[in-house]
Amino acid sequence: MNDRFLARAKKNDRRAAWLIHIGGFFVIFSVIGILVLILKVAIPLFLPPGATLVSSVPCAALSPSRTVLALGVDDDLVSGYLLDGTGTLSFFDTRSGTVTDTASLVPPGGGEAAVAAVAEAPGRRYDILWKDGSFTALKVEYSVKEDGEGSRRETHGVVTLLEETRRGEVPLLSLARMPDGKETVRVDLLAGNRFSLSATVRAESLDGTGSVKTVTSSFGGDIPGTVTAVALDGKAHFLYAGTDRGQLVRWDLSDRESPKLADTVAATGGGRPVTALSLVFGDVSLAVGDGDGNYSTWFPAAESGLSGSTALTRIHPLSPRQGAVRAILPSPRSKTLYSLDEKGTVAVDHMTSERHLLSLKGASPSVRFAVSGKEKGVLALGRDSRVSVWRVSLPHPEVSLKTLFGKVWYEGYDRPAHVWQSSSANDDFEPKLSLTPLIFGTLKGTLYAMVFAIPLALFGALYTSQFMGARMRRVIKPAIEIMAAIPSVVIGFLAGLWLAPLLDHAVVSLLVSLAVVPASVLLSIVLWKRIGNAPLLRRRSRGYEFLFLVPALVLGVYVSSLVGGVLEASLFGGDFKLWLFDSLGVRFDQRNSIIIAFALGLAVVPIIFTIAEDALSNVPKNLAAASLAIGASRWQTAWRVVLPSALPGIFSAVMIGFGRAVGETMIILMATGNTPIMDWSIFNGFRSLSANIAVEIPEAPVFGTLYRVLFFSAVLLFLFTFIINTAAEVLRQKFRRKYGRF
Repeated sequence: MNDRFLARAKKNDRRAAWLIHIGGFFVIFSVIGILVLILKVAIPLFLPPGATLVSSVPCAALSPSRTVLALGVDDDLVSGYLLDGTGTLSFFDTRSGTVTDTASLVPPGGGEAAVAAVAEAPGRRYDILWKDGSFTALKVEYSVKEDGEGSRRETHGVVTLLEETRRGEVPLLSLARMPDGKETVRVDLLAGNRFSLSATVRAESLDGTGSVKTVTSSFGGDIPGTVTAVALDGKAHFLYAGTDRGQLVRWDLSDRESPKLADTVAATGGGRPVTALSLVFGDVSLAVGDGDGNYSTWFPAAESGLSGSTALTRIHPLSPRQGAVRAILPSPRSKTLYSLDEKGTVAVDHMTSERHLLSLKGASPSVRFAVSGKEKGVLALGRDSRVSVWRVSLPHPEVSLKTLFGKVWYEGYDRPAHVWQSSSANDDFEPKLSLTPLIFGTLKGTLYAMVFAIPLALFGALYTSQFMGARMRRVIKPAIEIMAAIPSVVIGFLAGLWLAPLLDHAVVSLLVSLAVVPASVLLSIVLWKRIGNAPLLRRRSRGYEFLFLVPALVLGVYVSSLVGGVLEASLFGGDFKLWLFDSLGVRFDQRNSIIIAFALGLAVVPIIFTIAEDALSNVPKNLAAASLAIGASRWQTAWRVVLPSALPGIFSAVMIGFGRAVGETMIILMATGNTPIMDWSIFNGFRSLSANIAVEIPEAPVFGTLYRVLFFSAVLLFLFTFIINTAAEVLRQKFRRKYGRF
């Protein structure tokens, strides 16, 4: 051979080898790059929160003779304010401590300006009870104005919401709520654990005139111990009280004329006093702190065995404090809670995830604190009259391994559960981001699809490679391979809009066909055994035996449709779906797991068939010839010789099909109801990880919690397929060593 030709061929081989290596490394680096990209977005979910001390300065508004009763700060942590016992509201610069403005509050009756008690409500609202028995509800407002040159100037003001003069006995504490703008509800705590409720309703008639109706009532007085803490929800529907004996009491105030005692439960062990109460954002859960630093949240949950009955239940235990819990403030934007203990430490916890996020402690123990409206930071007043400001970063407090994978007891639920519900109609929604139902749905859909696809694909590949005639094989194999090119969106469209309604009316017939069609096929095989040995028939049908099964399949389907209608009318009252729900409590969804088994299985069959058929066809012919030569039948040869030799390739085919089913998106998205439930029933749907990403990502705020959780779902899918493929390769190598290198 020409040396120049050999040299040129070797040079081309080296170039091809380099190109193959470069392509392989490019694929590896691309896959690693994709993983790094999604990890970069997902990892911040698990980064710890942080806090930075912005300033700690003496406050000029403080003096030894002034008792601070309330504290607040603006959204930008620049301007703070405090309310003292003389009714003076002082605004100060948090960076220097200098007083910038003051406002002197006076009782409605014009008496002595002496404050008896102050109760804080969300939105910088304060209920002020004066010592003469009068009452003022006010709100501190901040606004930002921009001048023509682009500079920003912050202004503040005090808005009076309600003023009432003394009306009888002087209360110990007063709370007011204005839930809808037409009603004003005031609740007073009186001596002897008694409460007084006054509701004023303003109504407008059709002729434009208005009327005012006032309803008063009293309740309480018979609860054990002395009331030490009180909380009222924003709509004034429920009043909560804690006592010095550890009792937690709830009243239903929906009927203003006749409040009802709803619950009395022991909130603490050993009779420890309840020292702090606060409603969590949304007014469903109640945060409770006691004298030993124990800290938890409660909400009404269904009582076991009592339909429709609810009772206050301890739901989320939070990180205990170092001493008695003195104050609890809810976040104005989430389920985060801020608390102050007697050691002067401000702690930040999240209710749903039960995570302890931060502990803030200044040079001097804090005696009061406030949270900014946008939850950017915390302002605390120390015993040394210094105000400290922390800028806090709580990127994703609602996320933990428990909320992503474990059971969580969410508001409104009767028990802990795995739930995915990323959004709701109102802003006080508690995000439910459990990935467990999505992982379950991924495995469920894959399992049902593989149960349908594996037998069909493998037996088809075995028959095609070992029994089918060469001419027919040249038609059948390319036809099945072309099926792999059908877009998944087309399969999903047909499954959702054609197959699902069809099976919805023939579900009983489908179930009957699981027995009738196999029986019909077996009978046809028995019949073929009797007539197929005729010399003429055997010679002309060799390689085409499967055509004899087609009439048997058609007959089985036809008989199933007839029998199914008769059975549904006679056994299930003409409505199998209604019987299924009434008798077994199982719901039937039109787009269910049966549809997915057919549709997704149909998408997986070509992949498994093609690879398995190639593996079976590549088994050396001398092995099959040797088996036939010693008297084995064609089926014995295929089952005992060819199939074990091709097992590594068949296993690869199954695992590649499994990976295809795991990552499928459009078929599952279009052919199921996308309900994230955990139920193995074939009659309802599910939601997979990939379909969930497709559904949620268009509406997810960029770099928000939902956005990052979806990227974390992509990481899980990546790791899942990587582990499956690695395990498959290890097992494939093991099979190759055992059965040969075919």
